[in-house]
Parts: sequence; C-alpha cells; structure tokens
Amino acid sequence: MKKKPNVLFLLADDMRYDTIHAMGNDAIITPNLDSIFQSGTAFTNSYIPGGTCAAICMPSRAMINTGRGLYGLNDNGSYIPGEHITLGETFQKNGYDTFGVGKWHNGFESFARSFSCGSEIFFGGMYDHWKVPVYDYDDTGEYVNTYNDVMNPGYNNNIMPVRANHVTWGKHSTDLFADAACNWIRDRESDDPFYMYVAYMAPHDPRTVPQEFFDMYRVEDIEVPENFAGEHPFDYGQKNVRDERLEEYPRKPEAIQKHIRDYYAMITHLDASIGRILDALKEKGLFEDTIILFTADNGLSLGQHGLMGKASLYEHDIKLPLAISGPDIPKNRKVDERIFLSDIYPTLCEYAGASVPDSVKGVSFKPLIDGAKNTLHESMYYTFKDKVRGLREGDFKLLLYRSPRLPSGERIQLFNVKEDPFEMTDLSEQTEMKPIISKMMASLKAQAETNGDMKHETGDRFWFHIDQIDDECWGFK
Repeated sequence: MKKKPNVLFLLADDMRYDTIHAMGNDAIITPNLDSIFQSGTAFTNSYIPGGTCAAICMPSRAMINTGRGLYGLNDNGSYIPGEHITLGETFQKNGYDTFGVGKWHNGFESFARSFSCGSEIFFGGMYDHWKVPVYDYDDTGEYVNTYNDVMNPGYNNNIMPVRANHVTWGKHSTDLFADAACNWIRDRESDDPFYMYVAYMAPHDPRTVPQEFFDMYRVEDIEVPENFAGEHPFDYGQKNVRDERLEEYPRKPEAIQKHIRDYYAMITHLDASIGRILDALKEKGLFEDTIILFTADNGLSLGQHGLMGKASLYEHDIKLPLAISGPDIPKNRKVDERIFLSDIYPTLCEYAGASVPDSVKGVSFKPLIDGAKNTLHESMYYTFKDKVRGLREGDFKLLLYRSPRLPSGERIQLFNVKEDPFEMTDLSEQTEMKPIISKMMASLKAQAETNGDMKHETGDRFWFHIDQIDDECWGFK
C-alpha cells in the first residue's frame, strides 16, 4: 500500500499575493518560496472573504483550520467549538502525527485537540518579534500563565491579554518558530506520516528583522504602488482601525517606500527560515515524500488606495499567495480559477486519503491541480466588519460601503478587476454600467441572505441598523 504523504503547512501573516519573486515581483528576494511555487502548482486567484472583525487573521485562520466559511464560525473565529472538526484532528484520526508551532489565534482547547505535539505556541494576534511570549505544548489545553512581561504585565500594548510560560529574549519570532520546526523534524524517530503546521507572525508589524535583511534593499529603489494615494477617496469609518494609524495622513511616497522596504525585508527573512525547514526535510530524507502548502492569512495595503492595513475589500487586502508542491502534484503550473482559503482543508484531505468531516463546507481544489477547468465559486461574497460588502462575479467586483460618515450613508464602487487589477477606475458612474450594477446589487443581497450575513451582528448593523455602526476599532490582526 502506498505510504501517505507527509504534509507541511506554511502560513504567513499579512503577506500580500504579489510578494513572490517567481510570481512576477522582480523587486523582492524569495528564492525558497520561488522553489515551492515553481516545483508545484501556484494559484493566482486565492482569496479570503474578508472578515467580520478588525482582527482579520482570526476568522481567516479559523476558516483554514475548520474548512468553514466566514459566517459558519463561532465568535469571529476566536474559538473553535468541538463540533467543528479541525484539520489537525482529521489528520490525527487518519494516522498522522500532528505538530503545531507559532501563532494560533483560535483558542487554547482547539489547539490541544488539533495537535499531538507542538512547541513555541503564541496565543495572540501580534507582539514584539524579539520577545514573543509563548507556550510549550500542553495536551490538557489549559495553558496556565506562568510568565509576565515586566514592561506590560500580562498584556500586549496594555490592550490584549497574552498568556505564556516563557520568552526567548533576542530571538526573532521567525527564527524561533523555524528552529522549533527544524528540531522536531531532526529529532523525530517515528515512521508514521506527519502533519506540520508552521504559522508565522511575519511579515506582520512591527516590521523588524536582523539588519542583514534590511541591507538587501534600498529605500530609494522601492517603487511606489500605481494605486498609491495620500488618503482614501472617501471616509467609510476605517481611519480608527489600528493599522491605519501606522502612518500619518496624508500618506507620503517616501514614507510608503520605507514601509515596503521593511515589509520586503521581513518576507526575505521569512523565506530564509523556510529554506532551513526544507533543508531539515532533505537531511532526513523526507522532502520527496512531503506535500508543502504555502499561503497567508490576509493581504495588506501599504499605501494602496491611501490605506495601510487590511480594512478594505480591495485585491491587495483579500488576495493571497498560494502554492502546493510535492508528490503527484504538477510542477511549474499556474491555476487561475478562484478559490477560498476554506477550500484548503478538503484538498489536503484528498491527498491524505482522509474522509472530509460533515462540518467542513469548503470545496476541494485538487481537480484544478489535476487539470480540470471547473469553476468552484461562480460568485464570491466579501465582508469587512459592518462597513463594506462586496461581490465578485466574472470580471466585475462591486463594493457597497455603508457608514454615517458618508454623505448619503452609502457609496458604491464597481471595478473590472481583470482589466484594472489595481482597481483605479471606478465604473459606477458610467451609464452603460447601470444594468450590471443593478444585477450585482440584487445578487449581493441574495448572497448576504444565503451566507447568513443578515443574521450576524455586523450584517444586521450593515443592512438594517446603520446608526449602530461602530467607528472605533482597535483590532489586533
């Protein structure tokens, strides 16, 4: 009987779709990610559906680990209830050793049942990369706090509680997590297949890395994005989201160049750490038998459309890099069909020969990898809190904003994403577009009903109680 493949899942934090050299960004240095994208199948249209809270990574990571859609989560993904079978649980039930390392933003108990072992586990959204408060694995799921940050006792920036039992001062989170992954690979003696989940905190801010990676880029060589703007063309209540406070208004090109330089440096540092994990697999003779999947939890604006974070439904915030390589996966292929991150779960189940639990709602994209031309998602429904709703049908994307800050309470944008990938030309005022807008608005509302948006508190405010929309948002992502 053919041995089941090992699975290595690599997850970046805040890494936009256009940050891989092999996928067309000549300004960035990513040799190890290039090898994954070129030796496997890359998806050019991988998306998240946005988020119901400002901490976009929380529902995003819950969708990955449950295979459920945005409105099928509990409490925005802050915890995963027992009836939602996690990807790690499914691998365990199918004879896999499961190892988790890094950021887990979805509750203590769900981590314990997802993984049979783990190391350097961070239960939170963000922190200083050089002193990350982390846990050793605790199979009880209790994760008792035995460490207090002497600068901010028990708290991240005095806002978000952080629990931990140790800190490795002076080691960057990227290296901390990669070292733990490499050590587990090298020390492991079992012949059982493994599922390894390595969830980075990079390239999320604060954007700091060892100096050698900053030195690889010159600020003056960084190109300002085509869709750069000093401010967003209208205020829809996004200005108080935490990320938007990372740079003053109006945004200045030279400031954005530095932000992007730092962002690229973090990605190159992350890439180097991935190279070390790949080397550890090769040293143990495991590389050829391992499926490797790389993606991110969300994108990032960094000056595009006058935004800094991911408080929008533009492509730069919801579109992600995604590639899968390994045994039986076509090499150097690109797939243009659209997928959601929730589709990863059933896809990996197919490769592992595992039955997909009934709680999973995603759709496997293995047929697309094998060459099928199926359309998994005829339309894609997008959400950002109680501020924006979006719909993609064919080449068009409709965005509907609702906020007391808008002159009439709402605003529409329409883009042809295929012809205008930077979403710079709003077509909503063009007379010939009115029939398309009318059709898409009807579809948007139907999708809101189908997806369960109108029964969610953010959807209730967006669709029915605009006066209750909260413009203050201090989310950690």
